[in-house]
Amino acid sequence: MKGILFIIGLGLALPTVPASAQKAPAFHTLDGRTLRPADIDRTVQQLMDSARVPGLAVALLEDNKVRYLHTYGYRNLDTHAPLEPQTAMYAASFSKAVFAYLVMQLVQEKRLDLDKPIAQYLPKPLPEYEAYQDLAGDARWRRLTARMALTHTTGLPNLRWIEPDKKLRFKFEPGARYGYSGEGLQLLQLVVETITKQGLVQLSEERVFRPLGMRHTSYVWQPAFEQNYALGYDEQGKAQEKRRRTKAGAAGSMETTPADYATFLAAVMQGKGLTPAAKREMTRLQVRIPFKAQFGPLAAVAAPDSNRAIRLGYGLGWGTFESPYGHAYFKEGHDDGWENHSVVFDGRKVGLLLMGNSSNADKIFKALLEKLLGDKATPWQWENYVPYQYAEK
Repeated sequence: MKGILFIIGLGLALPTVPASAQKAPAFHTLDGRTLRPADIDRTVQQLMDSARVPGLAVALLEDNKVRYLHTYGYRNLDTHAPLEPQTAMYAASFSKAVFAYLVMQLVQEKRLDLDKPIAQYLPKPLPEYEAYQDLAGDARWRRLTARMALTHTTGLPNLRWIEPDKKLRFKFEPGARYGYSGEGLQLLQLVVETITKQGLVQLSEERVFRPLGMRHTSYVWQPAFEQNYALGYDEQGKAQEKRRRTKAGAAGSMETTPADYATFLAAVMQGKGLTPAAKREMTRLQVRIPFKAQFGPLAAVAAPDSNRAIRLGYGLGWGTFESPYGHAYFKEGHDDGWENHSVVFDGRKVGLLLMGNSSNADKIFKALLEKLLGDKATPWQWENYVPYQYAEK
């Protein structure tokens, strides 16, 4: 559960910051401050210690390039093995952002039309596929499109297995509104694999990971990850069993490293692999989000004025909002023991990547966004980034 977090230190000395990090160039925040590596390290380590976060990776991007990348703390508390830039970490829903990038390559090649019903790409009716038998008798599946999947407007649930009866069914009319849906991304994966006649592991390797030099990233567990991987920890600091996923899932099976994902984020910022039109389409506002929270019962409650003011919404695989510094797009990833966040301010060519191996990590994201980036516009309440000082009501 996510409750009150006790403000005590880990009781462990964090690894010494290497000289290479100390020599890194200064980073310039959105609000005009200059941060030296020592400033960044001091801020991160103090917040980690206060909120009991075992390990955290931080990448700061400026001029669409990785300006600063450093890892703090531990990948394994029992062995005191340090978290490193090449440590394998669970990407969670960062998987969706990479998949969206891959899909947009097919769109610009005109192999996939965002608004063509996906049924027209499949050789048989969707309910005839074993995974989609639950939709038999509900013809709404015929109206689904790739755009709906990427904007989370399919009407399908996030994950069928968290439904009371574990069955897949529509929660609202396709295209009617936003509703976060991993199932929508999984369905689009079926379509993409059908069109290309390739599995997601091979597709992502050929189109994303190899071209970008992401040598330690995959949608399934790789033997090479065994040499250097992080454990996830719950709020009380208990290690979670490491899941070695063997089935590729566009919605959330990816394993990556801080160095690799920072490389990917920089590539998106630079528009590598995409035409300018494809990148704009992917990161522009496509659907407004009028709700108070991303998950849970508040995900259907009207949003406060603050979220309307920033025009919170979704693009294709990425969230979007407006700020005093212009348009921004973001993607996060959550699971037990893992908290990740990334945000890019497009016009300013500035971004931030955070990857934590702790369920406590998101409790310091609001402070890190403000202190390291100068970002006070990110909808932290919608994200449930409740600062660790606050007790949840």
